[in-house]
Amino acid sequence: MSTVNTWTSTQHFWLIILGFFVAFVPRFLPLMLFTKRAIPEWFNEWMKYVPVSLFTALVVKDIFINSESYQFMFTKFSEMLAAIIVVFIAYRTRSMALSVVVGLIAVFLLSLVIA
Repeated sequence: MSTVNTWTSTQHFWLIILGFFVAFVPRFLPLMLFTKRAIPEWFNEWMKYVPVSLFTALVVKDIFINSESYQFMFTKFSEMLAAIIVVFIAYRTRSMALSVVVGLIAVFLLSLVIA
């Protein structure tokens, strides 16, 4: 049995408006709260590490964790080698753009050679 979408234009409009508020409020409230008061220096120092730690968690999960069984693995050799190359390039050049470009090229070339 198939169901037919019977939403009206008004319902679509309200869905878009509610979606706007769901996306806007979590960004707007901190901006309004923190523009009128000074942020402590320890908080600014701590926040410098958040993007690096989140990026590291995403990369390590993608390279070393099997998404189907959630087990540690060493089977993605091309991605591991590309990650080592990117870490070296990032350390030597301190350039995010160059690191990303080299990483993309390394993954592409290594996946052709190793796979």
